[in-house]
Amino acid sequence: MQPRKHQTAPIFAPKTPAPANPIPSSSPAFGTPAHSLKPFAIAPPTKATILPILLPPATLRPLAFRTFTKKHSLTLTSTALQELATFIGRHCGSGWREEGLAEKVLEEVAKSWKNRNGGVIVDGASNELKDILKTLEGNMTGGRIVTGRELNRQNSLVLDSSQEVDQTNTRLGIRPIKNLTRDDSNTSFGMSALGVAEEEEVDDEGLNHPRKWLKVVGANDQPRLLYNVTKKHFEKDSSKPSLMPPASHKTTLFRNRYNVIHQRLLRNESFQSSSVATTKAAPSLKRSASSNLTTQQNYKITPIANLLGRHGSHHMLLGLLSVLPTGNLAISDLTGTISLDVAHAVAIPEDSAWFTPGMIVLVDGVYEEEEESTGKGLGNSNGVGGIIGGRFQGFFIGQPPCEKRKATLGVSGPDDHTIGGGFGWIDFLGVGSERAVGAKMRKLEQRLTRSSSSTQSSTLDPEAAAQPTCARVVVVGELHLDQPRALQALRKILALYAAEPEGRAPVAFVLAGNFTQHAVMAGGGASGGSVEYKEYFDALASALADFPTLLQSATFVFVPGDNDGWASSFGAGAAVPLPRKAVPDLFTSRVRRAFAAANADAGEKKGGAGEAVWTSNPARLTVFGPAHEIVLFRDDMAARMRRTAVRLKASKPGLGDNPEDGPPAPAPGHGLPTTANGAGDDDDDDDVDMANALDSTDAMDVDSAPPATNANANARAEGEVPHDVRSARKLVKTVLDQGYLCPFRHAIRPVHWDHASALHLYPLPTALVLADPTAPPFCITYEGCHVMNPGALLVAGRRGVARWVEYELGGTGRIRECLF
Repeated sequence: MQPRKHQTAPIFAPKTPAPANPIPSSSPAFGTPAHSLKPFAIAPPTKATILPILLPPATLRPLAFRTFTKKHSLTLTSTALQELATFIGRHCGSGWREEGLAEKVLEEVAKSWKNRNGGVIVDGASNELKDILKTLEGNMTGGRIVTGRELNRQNSLVLDSSQEVDQTNTRLGIRPIKNLTRDDSNTSFGMSALGVAEEEEVDDEGLNHPRKWLKVVGANDQPRLLYNVTKKHFEKDSSKPSLMPPASHKTTLFRNRYNVIHQRLLRNESFQSSSVATTKAAPSLKRSASSNLTTQQNYKITPIANLLGRHGSHHMLLGLLSVLPTGNLAISDLTGTISLDVAHAVAIPEDSAWFTPGMIVLVDGVYEEEEESTGKGLGNSNGVGGIIGGRFQGFFIGQPPCEKRKATLGVSGPDDHTIGGGFGWIDFLGVGSERAVGAKMRKLEQRLTRSSSSTQSSTLDPEAAAQPTCARVVVVGELHLDQPRALQALRKILALYAAEPEGRAPVAFVLAGNFTQHAVMAGGGASGGSVEYKEYFDALASALADFPTLLQSATFVFVPGDNDGWASSFGAGAAVPLPRKAVPDLFTSRVRRAFAAANADAGEKKGGAGEAVWTSNPARLTVFGPAHEIVLFRDDMAARMRRTAVRLKASKPGLGDNPEDGPPAPAPGHGLPTTANGAGDDDDDDDVDMANALDSTDAMDVDSAPPATNANANARAEGEVPHDVRSARKLVKTVLDQGYLCPFRHAIRPVHWDHASALHLYPLPTALVLADPTAPPFCITYEGCHVMNPGALLVAGRRGVARWVEYELGGTGRIRECLF
């Protein structure tokens, strides 16, 4: 008979022997286990066996065409198709078609390619595709891409579901969804860094305000892009920028400018030859009797090197205006240089733009060879240095036609539907490309502006609801802090906006330099030095501190001028290299302290705390990503063009302006006239129809301005365009047609070669703030780009009058004045 074993209640756990090396409990009083817990044995996931197959590229081509070309607007090369076919055959096996494995792999590769901004053409030899396939290979199990849910089933104690998705997206080259913020948008070159999901709306309370989607992009923060002629696409410059680069970078600067304008011309209908309609007459820039080009005329650009041996032939050249060592004018392109004679040249349209050395222009004329090419000293054109013998007799000269922003980005329609082509997938500013996030940003803008307007209309009376909303930008130009009257005018302007109802204050205030009349850092003016320069900004801080509501709800952007530090310490007020950096923090500490004090008193607000941004010159202001792009630039461009312009023959007496003379002094109350149709009063005037040189261009629109004087009223009654209106249109057309903020010789306006991409205006921005006190104030729309010039803050010749520009996002600006 066996002894009876002692039975214990099942509620008591059996005793387990202690391990050989017991670890004492860290907190025995709280009943923590006396021994460390044994970790879970996590078995690696078992991979299903896949039998690799040899998949011909021709078999995969239909499926790849539907996924890449039709769905994602990408083009596969033969090498890329071969790489994908090899990858799918190795990792998906025989079930690549029946189980739909290949379609998911192709979809993931296409998304990752666009996230990395690989371009429209998918090249199999590129490192981006190899990296995508390598990371995708590590996330495949049994021919399928492992998602976050499947990883969670395998090991639920490693990561939560959101972290799994972010980790998987990071490995695949996709940005994490949860941690997307606007701060890291400058490192994004692919889809978007704005944090907007594809199927979700923004529910964060802090993002339900337009100012939270405002970003200031400095010149040094913009992606440096170069146009690749072979791929016909923009590529990111991989070289490290330097302030003292090799001389080859100067050639790259000119080549990139020429290639961008050349491809823009080739996209124009007037420069696309037709195989059906041909014309026997030589193409010319001359207009027909109807003031428009005939439909049968097609232009063809001739390289300068192709002029040799073609004496007396008619050609059209596209090149850079330059000055030879002998002082003669010449035109250069990528193939050579030839002497240019513009003694009989007429601008097309008449007197519509400036032509200065350093601009890329179109010249129509006849090539003439020289009979004797020796014994002429420096003027000898014998082909040395790329100079073609002979000369080019120009008869017509014009600016290269501009291209609208929607045409460049390949979008059209009221909802900006894609029409194919263009550079919509290129992220020009690091805030997301137009094709990727443009439509989403516009929907978000409509939702936020509609919700804010509905809230205001429900709480206020109808008259208050009709007032302007917060989607405005106030631009103040030429703010001289060393003038006490300038601070008084600024106080008056800020008081007007501070008196508006809460929630209606503008989202941004742009204050442009020069912040001093003279280059005080170089000892200019009555007293100079860094101490006095800092005292001026301290006075500005005391003026801003009187309006805490604006400091709490708006973004103040400060754009420096040539007289501001540190550049003015060695430039002494002369033209310094562009782009130039912001005013150093050493002088602006008191202003930042005023913003910090105002935000500390306000606490948390719906729109977030206000801020002061000291940016470069030029700079970009983006609102809702690529939906609104505003270029901020401070330069005396009008005066520089008048000094350096080339004199041309005027076909009408009294029509051409003398470049040596400036505009007449403005009379009291002088401003731009307000036109009903935005294009002038006389349809037969060349300045009114100034963009009719090509069929694809539109006439300029002159927006509202202060009332005109009696002299201007009489001029309009007589059918003449006032001088200020004509000069403003002339300046705007020149800058936008050039697509470049510094179309001058480097000896006149230096440029940092490695940062010249920040000066390009391609694609055209939605708005351009050209703070130029040497030009009359204006608000003009040309080819869909709204250009504004606030002029100087203190109106010359009118005591106690301040002037500024108020711009409504997506609309137009208007010049405002007040008494102080």
